[in-house]
Amino acid sequence: MNRIDRFIYVRLLMATLMVLGVLIFVFIIIDFSENSDSFTDRGATMAQIWGQYYWNYIPEMIRLVSPMAVFVAVLLVAGQMTDRLELTAIKGAGVSLYRFMLPFLVFSLGITAAVSYLDGFVIPGANSERIAFEREFLTRTSDRIDRSRLYRQESEQTIVTINYFDVRTQSAYQTRIIHFEGDQITQIIDAARMDWQEDTKKWRKIRSNRRVFNETGFDNFYHVERDTLLNILPRDIARTTSDIYQLTYPEILDYLASLRRSGVGGIALPQVQFYSKLFYPFGIFVISLIGLGISTQRRKGGRGVLLGIGLIISFFYLAFMKLMEPFGSSGQIDPLTASVLPHAVFFFISLLLIWRTPK
Repeated sequence: MNRIDRFIYVRLLMATLMVLGVLIFVFIIIDFSENSDSFTDRGATMAQIWGQYYWNYIPEMIRLVSPMAVFVAVLLVAGQMTDRLELTAIKGAGVSLYRFMLPFLVFSLGITAAVSYLDGFVIPGANSERIAFEREFLTRTSDRIDRSRLYRQESEQTIVTINYFDVRTQSAYQTRIIHFEGDQITQIIDAARMDWQEDTKKWRKIRSNRRVFNETGFDNFYHVERDTLLNILPRDIARTTSDIYQLTYPEILDYLASLRRSGVGGIALPQVQFYSKLFYPFGIFVISLIGLGISTQRRKGGRGVLLGIGLIISFFYLAFMKLMEPFGSSGQIDPLTASVLPHAVFFFISLLLIWRTPK
């Protein structure tokens, strides 16, 4: 089987790259035709369009279409070997169906690991560049989650309120920091503005008034400028629906921990986005199993029928994932369950298909 294994690996790789290239090319052509007017109206140069937008969009496209590309590759290679009776000859030589499937599964696991690494450490940087381009030249509506009247719990003894936060300048306006011990307020700091200092990782309060309470009343202190260290970062304040897609896996874990610590509401949305992002590459392995269960049986109509069945299954798989996300983000279903359930259901279907395949 070693020679056959190498043959299968080469054919799978060639078919996957071919499908990836075709899907990415078609996507770019369609996207450019739809957005060319927006590019022109907003003054985007060709260097920005192709260098900043599409070049940084390719990694995300690879992530999105990899399950379909591997699925089609498995259908084509395994289906062709079945139609040519090569699979029959292999089984007649004493090789089990499971051994025949081994190179397909190893290949799909390799692509799963590669896509997972790209999604966790490479794609976020490219997404940041692409999303910045979209906000400047394409998107007309903001994806901000929080805008005004923001409340954050800096620590167990400190609450921060912000009237408005400007993302571009990273400045918080009309802020109040309340310190307390038990049920007693010990200190209140009001500031006209707080500016984030990237070099020191501190907030600089502008025109701040600090009131320190004591048994007889309070002492008042005024500062024109004063730096302070808070366990709240600009990203904890200016949240957007695309934050998760611009962070690496370690950064996401830190981001979610920061949101929990600061008492932010609506944390189910980034959790669902993270879990969906984390388990999405596993769909490559699952859908490869489904492809093997379909393509290792001879069917009337040949590869056209296989591709049709494959497209239908892929549609329902993707639809199921998208259907569960709103339930998870709204809190009706646990975010982890909402993200894992579609993969678990289709993994069970794949095992059922392989179990029903003639051995």
